Amino acid sequence: MDKLKSVLSGEEARRDDRNVLQVVNEASTLGWGTRLKGFVACFVVGAACTVLGVCTLFIPRIGITLFIVFYTFGNICTLASTMFLMGPMKQLKRMCDKTRALATTIMITCLVLTLCAAFWWKNFGLALLFVILQVLSFTWYSLSYIPCVREAIMKLVAMCMK
Repeated sequence: MDKLKSVLSGEEARRDDRNVLQVVNEASTLGWGTRLKGFVACFVVGAACTVLGVCTLFIPRIGITLFIVFYTFGNICTLASTMFLMGPMKQLKRMCDKTRALATTIMITCLVLTLCAAFWWKNFGLALLFVILQVLSFTWYSLSYIPCVREAIMKLVAMCMK
């Protein structure tokens, strides 16, 4: 009976007009409570990995490698935690906004290059440079969500440079 009602009301035709992403998005929508729990869990895991990475920094020989892995994984978890609040598609669209595109590109590039420098190139000085760039780009990206803060920082830096 429900199928007949949807066909007669034209609802079935509207369902056929949807693309694959819309169908997946509708099938995977979460309630607000579940989104909040997912955000908190992912954010706590990310923060714990970051703190754990800093703690492992002082272990001889493997400390720097563990730091790089935990710190980078922590940043990825922290970034993913916001996807629970907004939803993955909306988050990806916001990451590619005109105001955030450069910061997003630098941040993701630094995440990848940090791991490359640590594991493939075995250059820990370069890996630490990329970690510093991760911190700066992640901070700049995060500040883009607070209205007018990046402009205020730019003005402050310009005043200090004079």
